[in-house]
Amino acid sequence: MALFPVTSGLWGWGAELACRLGIGSKELPCRNPLFSPHCLGHSQPAACPLPPLQSKVPGTCLLTVRVLQAHDLPSKDLVTPSDCYVTLWLPTACSQRLQTRTVRNSRNPVWNQSFHFRINSQLRNIMQLKIFDQDLVTSDDHLLSVLFDVGTLRAGELVHNSFPLGSKASKRLEVEFHLRSLPDCTEQLVSNGILVARELSCLHVQLKDMGDRQGSRSKVQLAVPGSCEGPQEASVGAGSFCFHFPACWEQELSIYLQDAPQERLKVPLNSLPNGQVVRLVFPTSQEPLMRVELKKEEGPPELAVRLGCGPCAEEQAFLSRRKQVVARALKQALQLDGDLREDEVPVIAVMATGGGIRAMTSLYGQLAGLQELGLLDCVSYITGASGSTWALANLYEDPEWSQKDLTGPTELLKTQVTKSKLGVLAPGRLWQYQQELAERTRLGHPPCFTNLWALINEALLHDEPHEHRLSEQRQALSRGQNPLPIYCALNTKGQGLSTFEFGEWAEFSPYEIGFPKYGAFIPSELFGSEFFMGRLTKKLPESRICFLEGIWSNLYAANLLDSMYWASDPGQFWERWAQDQATLEKERVPLLKIEETPTVAGRIAEFFTDLLTRRPLAQASHNFLRGLHFDRDYFEHPYFSAWRATKLDGLPNELTPTEPHLCLLDVGYLINTSCPPLLQPMRDVDLIVSLDYNLQGAFQQLQLVGRFCKEQGIPFPPVEPEAHELQQPRECHLFLDLDRPESPAVLHFPLVNDSFREFSAPGIRRTPEEQAAGEVDLSPKGSPYHYSKVTYSPEDSDKLLRLSRYNICNNSERLLEALREAVLRRRLRGRRPE
Repeated sequence: MALFPVTSGLWGWGAELACRLGIGSKELPCRNPLFSPHCLGHSQPAACPLPPLQSKVPGTCLLTVRVLQAHDLPSKDLVTPSDCYVTLWLPTACSQRLQTRTVRNSRNPVWNQSFHFRINSQLRNIMQLKIFDQDLVTSDDHLLSVLFDVGTLRAGELVHNSFPLGSKASKRLEVEFHLRSLPDCTEQLVSNGILVARELSCLHVQLKDMGDRQGSRSKVQLAVPGSCEGPQEASVGAGSFCFHFPACWEQELSIYLQDAPQERLKVPLNSLPNGQVVRLVFPTSQEPLMRVELKKEEGPPELAVRLGCGPCAEEQAFLSRRKQVVARALKQALQLDGDLREDEVPVIAVMATGGGIRAMTSLYGQLAGLQELGLLDCVSYITGASGSTWALANLYEDPEWSQKDLTGPTELLKTQVTKSKLGVLAPGRLWQYQQELAERTRLGHPPCFTNLWALINEALLHDEPHEHRLSEQRQALSRGQNPLPIYCALNTKGQGLSTFEFGEWAEFSPYEIGFPKYGAFIPSELFGSEFFMGRLTKKLPESRICFLEGIWSNLYAANLLDSMYWASDPGQFWERWAQDQATLEKERVPLLKIEETPTVAGRIAEFFTDLLTRRPLAQASHNFLRGLHFDRDYFEHPYFSAWRATKLDGLPNELTPTEPHLCLLDVGYLINTSCPPLLQPMRDVDLIVSLDYNLQGAFQQLQLVGRFCKEQGIPFPPVEPEAHELQQPRECHLFLDLDRPESPAVLHFPLVNDSFREFSAPGIRRTPEEQAAGEVDLSPKGSPYHYSKVTYSPEDSDKLLRLSRYNICNNSERLLEALREAVLRRRLRGRRPE
């Protein structure tokens, strides 16, 4: 039975659990690849099943691709045949798209041209071949494209492929592949089984006049294709320039004068000795001549991006400290006879959803309720999304917040939510916003509307700017005195796909920021800095936390399709998502994928898709995954498998590491939850206290979490409330899955006004004069707590705070019973087999 009425004793669950676990058996059941067979018996997080590998790896090969000919190509011109050429793109070997010559007026063009790529067979090498019809007036027409997995080739073989280009058998592209092993070539790779970091080189460039005058005004363009920095504009004598690029690529430095682009100097970088200054003269027709000083060095050997799937060392150390606090709190709350051993201490988490000011206010009330019951110290994690992150960001400015009475912070909150917000757009404020945004741009942060929203949001919640930063919250964790906060966001695409089709969970903690899907994390103070191939290339000052709050509650990066999803029944979208997941599972990584030219109807559909998915106010921050490549077996990695849920997961050339910037969005445009960080198996959470602030559907978002987990194979209890509970939800509901003991128990608190109407406090019935104080309007429409409301009346803020606190305190016995069962469950899991 998935749903257990909390009014009945939970000790029955514990007895049945002990029976189901089969204490004394040789091995506990393990149905999920994320869990090792014996992980349920460990108190500490298990090691990542595939730790990062760093070694000199053989497998370098020379790939020769010979584009032969095409047959029966379509023509965009009704009068003459096409003028066709083929482009080749293999981003694991070369940043540029190579191109054949153009064969004119032929539907059966013959190119017979060869191209060479130096590849590493440890990577997922996907080559894209595209056929274009050249047009001298408009942009070239894309006719056909082919995706080919180079990993299907074997060294030493000559393979002739005839790719079908449509339903007609005569329409095809003929390409010849030859893969030759280079046994003497090895490469330093660092991999976690999903992402791969390769060796990096750094090129320093100085331009100097050879004449008498210094600092010429001549503008010079410098470029190293595939480098992190991209093309750079310089003045002669204006200083030095730096380029970071993959050491294994055959790159060249290109220098030319903007006034005379035909005069160009090209320097093959492989010919430069490491660590030595090389001086060249650029013999331009302009005076004075230019001297170029070059120095190539090895890039930073150590990665700034942590490639690992489990919690970082700092989080594991925190958990050890926090368990001592939790053990004492549980002993007191549950009146235990003896002390809990470390392996008997369960991991309890509080999960808060989004909901604007409503979520922030309610979370204050519920945390005050947990503190009143003496249960706040039993919690190891608190996760937040959207509006609930505002509450956490405020509280964690005080390193001792959970050890103090929350009356003071709550009164400050009431002052902020009830104050007039008219001044946030006053001319003086706007000038301040402009000055700070200009300074961020000067430092190197990409400009975007989300930064302006962050400053406006800060003005809504505070009277003055706060200098607090996320990494400073580590002080609140130094002795394990508070739970570890984790803030959630979604990474999306700037256009082409809705969040529903491409949304990757990102988590922010005081220790690290990263993507569980990729097993890639950076220290929180480095978020916003520039990275390439896992190395830090430009460190920027850590942003104030308001800019992260703007990301966590970023409603403005949405597109029209996201808004349609948000305003409609999510069930319809999730039906389509489940179908897409089934298709993705069948296709895996495409060994061969052919895309034909869209028809007229298809082009119209593409136009409307682009209109619906374009994000006019997209968020932008430097992508710390940029440049990293994919392991050849990344798709089967258990961590990637658990979190892959987008249309592009089987197409590594289109995933996040290829993007220069991240596009982060409020999680509410997919699922209004902050649950995913708690489902990481290495965090090993026993009980989730789910705090839901949605006004429509007490179980809707939790059911979406359950559906997501079911499709992904992530342990999570079925969320199947009874019909009468859907009609009239109670204050507290328990969800379990006894068939999967690795699943956490979920104690769900929807935002409802149930017995609060009749009771001002647990067991204290309201007098007739107090009846009005028990009427809290939580209707989906017209409620004073609607997400669009940024100012509450003092009466409404008091009601919401009292209601949320009451709902926790009125279920003290249910909370205590759930904690007892969590302790029992942890003891049973930790008991060694006989």
